[in-house]
Amino acid sequence: MLWLGMVLAISFLEAPLKFRAPGVTLALGLGIGRIVFRAFNIAEAVLAVVLVLSAVVLGPSAATWIWLGLAVAILATQILVIRPPLTRRSDRVLAGEELPRSHAHYWYIGLEVAKVVALIGLAIAAAA
Repeated sequence: MLWLGMVLAISFLEAPLKFRAPGVTLALGLGIGRIVFRAFNIAEAVLAVVLVLSAVVLGPSAATWIWLGLAVAILATQILVIRPPLTRRSDRVLAGEELPRSHAHYWYIGLEVAKVVALIGLAIAAAA
């Protein structure tokens, strides 16, 4: 549930709201976002490792393993596949290029929604 709360707070609250704050430019918002999401993804990876190790020790149900595996796979895809092109794009924007919104950004958001579903499923399966 901690991981779920972090995803909801950072991805669906902090990230979109920071660009609405007075004086926050695109460059400033991107710079803040890169720092926040780097730290956030590290924290998520640590939580994922702790949950997997806990599951190995506790031997939960198959449903718990499936939901946990799904959440971990989504996180790995975000970090290893989607974040690198987003980082390269933000480097270009911070260097002054004007680019259209990235399709990778939409994929990241879609996977955040899927991760929320997986984490809710994990919580329900673990509690059952």
